[in-house]
Amino acid sequence: MDRFTRFMQQYVTLTPQEWELIEQTMQPTSFQRGEIITKMDETHEHIYFITEGLARAYTIDVEGKDYTWSIYFNDLNADIVNLFMVDYDSFTRRQPSRLEIEALEDCHALAVSYEDQQRLAQTSGNILAFCKAMSDLAYCHLHHRVLDHQSLSAKERFERFIEQTPYLMDKVPQYQIASYLGITPIHLSRLKQE
Repeated sequence: MDRFTRFMQQYVTLTPQEWELIEQTMQPTSFQRGEIITKMDETHEHIYFITEGLARAYTIDVEGKDYTWSIYFNDLNADIVNLFMVDYDSFTRRQPSRLEIEALEDCHALAVSYEDQQRLAQTSGNILAFCKAMSDLAYCHLHHRVLDHQSLSAKERFERFIEQTPYLMDKVPQYQIASYLGITPIHLSRLKQE
């Protein structure tokens, strides 16, 4: 809970009563390496704040090829962090997900259900402000990612990935990084050698 507390304090100041509500609601949970955290075609019922470990979200096309949508981690040394494991569209709109989330390492997280998140946001203006800030951050992250894919070369996307998260190169399978960057594993291998 300490990491979540520090993270939240960057965005809002909560009263002791609000912290107590959050502590009563957030459920510690763990996932083993290789475990599917959420499945495609199911509505995501929880949002997970990752405190330790590494996971990825991916989709599978009609030919069975998987594409990495996002990589989730919580590392203090990162220029960026991606702390919330969720298909935000599925979670907020209550629709079946097009993504599956898989633990790439053993993961520890704090989970909150959709109903509890809604109740907390209705109970406290500060918690609602935090939820809005997280929604804004999620949009901005996606906005930059899409623009990068449309406007940067493969080499520039690779360089930005290395600059922001160099340690992921040793932790995430190369074909998943290539998929995340929108390139082939062979192209990634060439870029790494340059």
